[in-house]
Amino acid sequence: MQDQTKYIKQYSDDSFWLKMKKFAKKAGGKAVYAALLLFYALQSPKVPMKAKAVIMGALGYFISPLDAIPDITPGIGFGDDLGVLVGALLTIAMYIDADIKAKARSKVTAWFGPDAEGDLTAIDARLGKAEDKPS
Repeated sequence: MQDQTKYIKQYSDDSFWLKMKKFAKKAGGKAVYAALLLFYALQSPKVPMKAKAVIMGALGYFISPLDAIPDITPGIGFGDDLGVLVGALLTIAMYIDADIKAKARSKVTAWFGPDAEGDLTAIDARLGKAEDKPS
């Protein structure tokens, strides 16, 4: 995973929700769920600042229009974003609790409907594997 510290400045709650509003459907259920898990983890007082820096870097990359593959590129524009988001999730997996998952799942289901369940389950499965690894 590349150095995301330069993207921390790109992050703000407002810019996150603006990006979601404009691109959620185009980004797809997996990217949106990963981003929401990170967003809700960032809001949690249980998550330490070091993990929050990782989260802000990943969300800043997601928000930034200047990344490895421009988001407007048909078919693959959000592939790099998903990779960065999942990488950050795996890094901070031990802080993703049931409450964070429930908030993110609720939002994704509201936006994408029950058909998004497979995308959510795939991300949760990867998180489960990361949680099982010793730090």
